[in-house]
Amino acid sequence: MKGIFSAYISIVLLILSGCGQKMKNDTTVEGLLYTDDSPVSIEIADGKIQKINKIKGLTAESKRIYVAPGLIDNQVNGFAGVSFSFSGGDLTIEGLEKATKALWEVGVTTYLPTLTTNSHEILLRNFEILAEGMKNPGLHGSIAGFHLEGPYISPEDGYRGAHPLRYVRKPDWEEFMELYEASGKNIIQVTLAPDMEGAMEMITRLHEMGIVVALGHHNAPAEVITEAINKGARIATHLGNGCANMIHRHNNPLWSQLSDDRLMISIICDGFHLNPEEIRVFYKVKGPGKTIITSDVTHFAGLPAGEYTTPKGDTIELTPEGMIRYPAQNVLYGSASPITKGVGHIMQVTGCSLKQAIRMASTNVALLYGLQDRGKIKSGMKADLILFTVEDFKIKIAKTIVEGEVVYKTGD
Repeated sequence: MKGIFSAYISIVLLILSGCGQKMKNDTTVEGLLYTDDSPVSIEIADGKIQKINKIKGLTAESKRIYVAPGLIDNQVNGFAGVSFSFSGGDLTIEGLEKATKALWEVGVTTYLPTLTTNSHEILLRNFEILAEGMKNPGLHGSIAGFHLEGPYISPEDGYRGAHPLRYVRKPDWEEFMELYEASGKNIIQVTLAPDMEGAMEMITRLHEMGIVVALGHHNAPAEVITEAINKGARIATHLGNGCANMIHRHNNPLWSQLSDDRLMISIICDGFHLNPEEIRVFYKVKGPGKTIITSDVTHFAGLPAGEYTTPKGDTIELTPEGMIRYPAQNVLYGSASPITKGVGHIMQVTGCSLKQAIRMASTNVALLYGLQDRGKIKSGMKADLILFTVEDFKIKIAKTIVEGEVVYKTGD
């Protein structure tokens, strides 16, 4: 009997110990719900949202704090001095961790590291590094997959943007599959030019694999764009950019992509890539249901103003206002602003609500990539949350929670 009693006590203590650990990991956050400004208390346990409670009011500390799902960025070329694309052995798993943690500080809880046009060898190596780093449990699943932008894009100046001409090439399925395997089968979006030879076959194959096909850096006529959409293209990458400065007023890539309701668009709302009137028109045509805010942010974000030489030998200029220019083609060289800025900017220029802006910077992105566990505040969803203030259309992150863990808090 004594042995049985001792075993019973041990089991009880083990259960109580487990319960204590669970309670230790539980937490509750309060804020104004982004959808309707109502004060709520959100219960979190085991990395997931358990319950959303309407409450009478907030504490003085959280009186002006909004709570929303974490932002999801589908085009991050690099961040905080870390590039995902450049050569020279610069990309490391430690660098990936550094970039991820810096993105948490600006409210991005999920993102797609983006590799742009480069040699096959560099793309292979960098995808392998990213695939290994993606396994890090300390990143809490913040990397949803990878975005390959190029090398299958237009070689024409302007449409090519800052992608190096020497690495631009026609779609090659065998080459892509090598990259796909190197990525751990984690490439979930490919941006290509539909007017390139072999593009339609690649679009069909990518679509059959469940990979999101995006149209970008191209000068395709309307009939080619329609055919690409028929074969499975789902989104236009950074519409209005990756486009020549001088285009035909009737026959250009903009009208056909805007007019087809089947095609979503991503837009860069950093205040430099698109004029306010362009954003307003794009928003009026596509609406909050077919628009995604992206950043196209580069590793130059956060550096002092001045001229820089990329590892590829190109000269770029970072202005005091935060614009990154590629003087050789008089085009922009990505962005220095996270999508956090885009949320406020699109509200300012279109008059859309915070609810609509968050939808475009989180919910829509989750739906596009089948990330069913995030992008909304709902019971059972992954507890990826941001708490923030909004003042003069500027979003200031107070706290970022990823998988139920506070990964950033202002003042820390």
